[in-house]
Amino acid sequence: MNLERIINVAKGTNKADLVIKNGKIVNVFSEEIYEADIAIADGKIVGIGNDYHGEQEIDIMGAYLSPSFIDGHVHLESSMLLPSEFAKLVVPAGTTTVIADPHEIANVMGLQGISFMREATKALPMDVYMMLPSCVPATNLETSGVDLNSYDLALLIDAPWVLGIAEMMNFPGVIENDRSVLSKVKLGLEKDKRIDGHSPHLSGKDLCAYVSSGVRSDHECTTPEEAVEKLRLGMSIMIREGTAAKDLEALVPLMKKYNTRKCMFVTDDRHPQDLNGHICSMVKMAVDKGVSPIKAIQMASLNTAEYFKLSNLGAIAPGYKADLVVLDNLKDFNVQMVFKNGKQVAKNGNLTIDMKDIVTPPLRGSVNIKYLYKDELKIPAHADKIKVINVIENQLITKKSVEKARIIDGFAQSDIENDILKIAVIERHRASGNIGLGFVKGFGLTSGAIASTVAHDSHNMIVIGTNDDDMYTAAVELVKSQGGKVVVENGKILAKLELPIAGLISDKPAADVIFQVAVLNNAVKQINCKIKDPFMSMAFLSLAVIPELKITDKGLIDVCSFKQTGLFVEDEHNN
Repeated sequence: MNLERIINVAKGTNKADLVIKNGKIVNVFSEEIYEADIAIADGKIVGIGNDYHGEQEIDIMGAYLSPSFIDGHVHLESSMLLPSEFAKLVVPAGTTTVIADPHEIANVMGLQGISFMREATKALPMDVYMMLPSCVPATNLETSGVDLNSYDLALLIDAPWVLGIAEMMNFPGVIENDRSVLSKVKLGLEKDKRIDGHSPHLSGKDLCAYVSSGVRSDHECTTPEEAVEKLRLGMSIMIREGTAAKDLEALVPLMKKYNTRKCMFVTDDRHPQDLNGHICSMVKMAVDKGVSPIKAIQMASLNTAEYFKLSNLGAIAPGYKADLVVLDNLKDFNVQMVFKNGKQVAKNGNLTIDMKDIVTPPLRGSVNIKYLYKDELKIPAHADKIKVINVIENQLITKKSVEKARIIDGFAQSDIENDILKIAVIERHRASGNIGLGFVKGFGLTSGAIASTVAHDSHNMIVIGTNDDDMYTAAVELVKSQGGKVVVENGKILAKLELPIAGLISDKPAADVIFQVAVLNNAVKQINCKIKDPFMSMAFLSLAVIPELKITDKGLIDVCSFKQTGLFVEDEHNN
């Protein structure tokens, strides 16, 4: 950095590299909008005012100039895209920084997976910071590919691209003083880095204990009441709008009534077809619901940067990175231009830079299951009442119901008439032979089966079906392709998306993946699925940290008591 030159450019005695002229600046510090020019040198904003001159000058003719947007919590793997393909979709929408939690790939590949994500994101036209996964595995109620302890995380905690410890999903472990869990919290605190939270429905003294440990954020608030309680305790509220979990509209009262300086926008998990607009779409949605445009932009930029201690990001001011978005107005929020480090990287929805030279690092195969026999999917009936997972569309939480089992020849079967379908979670990392079996309600399938190797958080293979034959065919197909998603009916493959990178990510262009996702969704409609995005909903049925009833490779999990439970009601006393 040539400090003398920067000072001279700021004074107006030297030319800037770039001057953006005639913009209406959205100032997230003073919460006002005014007209001025911006002078940029060495990738930073150095001057704001009039009569600046630059080697390059761009007149935006009265358009709005905003700090570019930051996604405060995202699992890049959930897009099923390589990071380079992810960037091609979100950068033109104004997102130039993301805080990624490589939790998904770490559950499959451990430190090798985190290293893969780092190498795959270094050369992108956006900054990718990372939080180190705190829960690999998320619980001891499932089998993951690896087990990362605090000593493993200590190898990376000092890296400048690491901002702290990612969502501490094992909040019971924190509250109960689990030594291995607290060692990860202490690692973040010792390095003065952030510890993100994940505490759905946690309240009262237990919530106080959780916050007292050093956890400072939460992205699981689904009601204003829950968010307000956490906000009052000093937590930063990550307002989420993902593909499956959509919380923004429910939290509008929070944004309109309370101080929003500790609120930020996150996407968490989004499929590729939902990436257009990205954080900008959340800003627009909030404004459409009555939130002040300046406050909405503040939540998408400065608030996130300050929470993560990124002191040179998230605002238009001297010394800040020249990461900027040009917007036509503050109602439609059409992104006209995007600047990253003072360079134009997108215009009118298209990248203006070449990304052809970005190389994907190699990674080993990851779908390793013990030889599977169809009979292993059978469920011997021990009683005529079963506990059933009830899905709630657009929610990660589930409900538990007790239903009458459909029993044929001594085995509990899918009950299509009552929308009770068999679900299996097959361990795919260590070929242990573990298979968790149960029933789920809410998908509506009348034939066939669907299966995926995307199943939070350990990403074992998950299969839902109306009959064992199609479930078996679906599982075998995913072994052949080393991961992916598939729809089967009467032994035929109706649609398939291959995800050969850790069973989570495609090696194909975004357009191809989006097309294949559409083919998958059309295929599930053919077998009468009534959930809009069944693969996303299915992926969270094995997440044993979100109430009420879930399933892993070890069996049915009562999340409220945080222990395995019997499928049949008569088994209750044994669990």
